[in-house]
Amino acid sequence: MPKPELPSDLVSELLLGMRLRGIAYRRIQLSPPLGVEFGKVEGWAQFHFVARGPVYLRSPSGSVHTLSTGDALLLPRGGPHALLSAPDQPAQDITTFESATLCEAVSAIRACPQGCTLDGALTFSGCMEFDLGSMHALVSLMPEVMYVGTLLERQPEILPMLEAMEREAKSERAGFAAILARLADVMAAFIVRGWVECGCGDATGWIEALRDPRLGRVIAALHREPGRNWTVAELAAEMGSSRSVFAERFLAVTGMTPHRYVTELRMRLAAQWIGRERQPIESVAYRLGYGSAAAFSRAFKRIHGYPPGALRQQREPDTASVSHTSATGSVHERRPVAAAGH
Repeated sequence: MPKPELPSDLVSELLLGMRLRGIAYRRIQLSPPLGVEFGKVEGWAQFHFVARGPVYLRSPSGSVHTLSTGDALLLPRGGPHALLSAPDQPAQDITTFESATLCEAVSAIRACPQGCTLDGALTFSGCMEFDLGSMHALVSLMPEVMYVGTLLERQPEILPMLEAMEREAKSERAGFAAILARLADVMAAFIVRGWVECGCGDATGWIEALRDPRLGRVIAALHREPGRNWTVAELAAEMGSSRSVFAERFLAVTGMTPHRYVTELRMRLAAQWIGRERQPIESVAYRLGYGSAAAFSRAFKRIHGYPPGALRQQREPDTASVSHTSATGSVHERRPVAAAGH
């Protein structure tokens, strides 16, 4: 029996905070006998488009997939993987190949030990920053490899974009590299949206809360207003049930109490706002409902194991070297779900 799709309004909530930004792109010519390896750095998504196939993908789990001309795919969590000229072909780290700059953030690589030919494989690949904002936990539930081919019947408007990518990659007309980079960003976003619109595939666990129309409303409300001092009574009203029924159902489906869920949601957002968006710690504490920066810092350290100030030392990976380069406790029905100010 097929799993139910997510409500359209919840899909909008899920994708509202989506951030998918290309960091580095490569146009890769690949002729046998050779393979190129990506993904020494974890945590960055990787997009591949096959302008001329066939080519073989060895995924992070070690499975091998055959890719044909026109195929596009996204590895939402990146990880070590390779594009190969043959299924059992050894691979060489992509950073070891000589590259030529085509335009800003786009380079060309010729992985052809015996010379590149017109019948060799041609791909366009992008390393991407991928974040779903307050719903970023959803990324961990996605398949390791997501294919555009599964969307074509549902979204036939994608086909002309794939055809345009193939033409641009092969023709090398003026401005083709920048055009390919933008099309890659859009295509990756299409793949993510298609998976969410189809009910998040075979994902289970937390996704069951999203598929439940009543619990889905609660999740959407929490993500819409993470800084609000929600009470169990208010969340039960969102679900349209009694407090006891809501608390029991929430724990059974999500595996955590509402208090724990709200706290972890806030700390995920805090890490994004401070680490990636460079927002001041005091501002983030206020946005998330904490009465002081000190109270916020204590909560942050309980969840992440280090203070929020440590995020200031984190940096984006160098695009030249990118090779893809606790709170606990139950909730009392009369108190706020997450007592942020304490």
